[in-house]
Amino acid sequence: MVQEIENIIDILTKAKKAIKEEDIITIKELSNHTLHSVSIFQDVDSINIAVILYALSKIIERTHYRDLPGWEKFEKTYTDAVDNALIALKRKDIAVYRDQISKIRESVDKLSGHLKGYIEEVFRKASINKASRIYEHGISRESAAKILGVTLWELNQYVGQTRIADVNLTYTLDIKQRIKNAQEMFK
Repeated sequence: MVQEIENIIDILTKAKKAIKEEDIITIKELSNHTLHSVSIFQDVDSINIAVILYALSKIIERTHYRDLPGWEKFEKTYTDAVDNALIALKRKDIAVYRDQISKIRESVDKLSGHLKGYIEEVFRKASINKASRIYEHGISRESAAKILGVTLWELNQYVGQTRIADVNLTYTLDIKQRIKNAQEMFK
């Protein structure tokens, strides 16, 4: 975590602004940005940020959730938690940071009715999505599933649907395109 504090501060600072502006694309991009650290260090804090930001992007995107009972409390909880997590990280107080990030997930357990079910499902799918992205970065399926707390079955189903496993890693440009690219470099 220590080597990633500045990176997570940067991500949370941008996420705070994007959440306030409901900039879903930026929130998703920030989630994906954390995957580099996850694939190298398998850092739990980066994993949590990746999943939470991706889930929040999906939750914010689904505006009909705002009409359900409990929405305002949930929204206040996650915005306050992001603010407080950022403050804690700037103070290098990792314990408080982790506590604040945990509050986002714990707040889902306090919801009821349809909102609880919907948001639980979003977080579950976010975990599966991030596991597939970690797998795409070269971590084994088994390790990716274990890191994100999903079953290998769930991950395999998702990877099969997205066709990540079918990506041709040996694809190269044809000779004419490579020559053209090389000439462009020397202009």
